[in-house]
Amino acid sequence: MAKERLSKGMIQVYTGDGKGKTTCALGLALRAVGQGFQVYMIQFLKGRETGEAQAAARLSPEMTLRYFGRAGLVNLRSPAPEDVALVGEAWELARKVLAAGEHDLVILDEINLVLTYRLIPLDEVLEVLRQRPPWVEVVLTGRQAPEELVALADLVTEMRPVKHYYQAGVKSRRGIEW
Repeated sequence: MAKERLSKGMIQVYTGDGKGKTTCALGLALRAVGQGFQVYMIQFLKGRETGEAQAAARLSPEMTLRYFGRAGLVNLRSPAPEDVALVGEAWELARKVLAAGEHDLVILDEINLVLTYRLIPLDEVLEVLRQRPPWVEVVLTGRQAPEELVALADLVTEMRPVKHYYQAGVKSRRGIEW
């Protein structure tokens, strides 16, 4: 019996300055895996072994997660050549995964900032999104989603900070923020 696919894959954008964009995408991934869908998540600008990477390994083969980045924060205004190269590798993989149509849900985590800082061409990303197989759902996360991406998307959620424990000096915590 052939696998049931989504009749129409949508484009979802999770953006804004609030916490929870990646977490929201992971919740959707968990739901999709639970329904028997194949999920591929590509993390731009993230390099350490995060809790989500470890969980995805346990959910394999239904969920694949690849991350491209070095430990620490990337200076997006003046990225190191290694960071630019890693972004390029992540984008090449994303293009292939989207075009292949083998995954029901593709998550491009933190790509919005990559686009805002022009580390990959926005027009190229928009075209790849338009040309993907019609059943592939795509989620793009990160602050500062470009207006053109917002216009193309079927759903846009903006995370807005109201109160955050970082303001009280709490550092990011294993298993909660990473």
